[in-house]
Amino acid sequence: MRNWVFVKVETDQPGLHGWGEATLEWKTKGVVGSIEDLSVLLIGQDPRRVEHLWQVMHRQYFWRGGITNFSAISGIDQALWDIKGKEIGKPVCELLGGPVRNSMRLYDHLGGGSLEGMYKTAEPEEFAERILESVARGFTAVKAMPVPVSELIESADVLRHSARCVEAMRKAAGDKIDIMLDLHARTTAAAAIQFGKMLADYNLYWYEEPCWPENVDALVEVARALPFPIATGERLTGRWEFIPIFEKRACSIVQPDVSHCGGISEARRIAAMAEAYGMSVACHNPQGPVSTASSLQVAFATPNYLIQEVVRLDVPWRDDVVVEPSNLDTGCVTAPTAPGLGIEINEKEAAKHPFQPEVPMAYFRKDGSVADW
Repeated sequence: MRNWVFVKVETDQPGLHGWGEATLEWKTKGVVGSIEDLSVLLIGQDPRRVEHLWQVMHRQYFWRGGITNFSAISGIDQALWDIKGKEIGKPVCELLGGPVRNSMRLYDHLGGGSLEGMYKTAEPEEFAERILESVARGFTAVKAMPVPVSELIESADVLRHSARCVEAMRKAAGDKIDIMLDLHARTTAAAAIQFGKMLADYNLYWYEEPCWPENVDALVEVARALPFPIATGERLTGRWEFIPIFEKRACSIVQPDVSHCGGISEARRIAAMAEAYGMSVACHNPQGPVSTASSLQVAFATPNYLIQEVVRLDVPWRDDVVVEPSNLDTGCVTAPTAPGLGIEINEKEAAKHPFQPEVPMAYFRKDGSVADW
């Protein structure tokens, strides 16, 4: 479903380089082109001037913003932080002020993040079985998508089926396991409220992307109507797009993506803004291993960080492309200690998995009109 876009920034010091990730599904070629465009501004510059180079990338071309451009900036920014940490022999979280916690809780995707497990699980029995697989691996929080491709207003049959799926997860896992639901912005505010009221008894940890984040008033409407926290932000880029979310208190948890929002530098700024509004942060991260490493560096240096999303089973060769894979099956990790991002890519193994067209995710409503993924 995704082509991982790894960014390697090399220096004139032998052996010193940095890794970043700019993965953006269905926009792979556009991101790679944007990285090439930005490289003209960066080659020959001092890679240790991370903030200065972020400003160069953001401001020195007339056209700013957009998910493709910000993803390119994100991958380069991560790599610059990796270089800075490696040069002085410290993990990036130390450069961001040092760890503010000893451990970070991780949450699993249903089915470990596989295409089938997350997007094609449909029956209550399957939801129950798959959440128990996560629990058996040590996870105490799991995210699922029991809400199907949604009509503008939903039928009683669809509402009850989704409720049965959530009920099955809760009965199987018990109250000690936190359950998040991702609506993928498939729903209107009205439909999100319909589903939410059916699910009110199951004590959800959060209700994610109930509608498109640019429709801030709709998010506010959902947040005020339901008894559990709203999470959103994965499709927003740069701190400026988060301002209406903060000012209208449209959610409780913001989810910037370190590979899309502007990198480690910008994720930190967004997190600081969220802290000022009394909101938690949980970076979106369904991408590859470099994105995970970058997210965890931010997590350990951010006081209002809540929990970290990880993916384990999207591809069988996930660990092969990393020199020393991290163990994410325990549901919890300790603070990073290796220099930089603490990750190295096995380029020989990575080369075995060249670009392939992503699997289309074409969804339609019952009447044939286009629906959101």
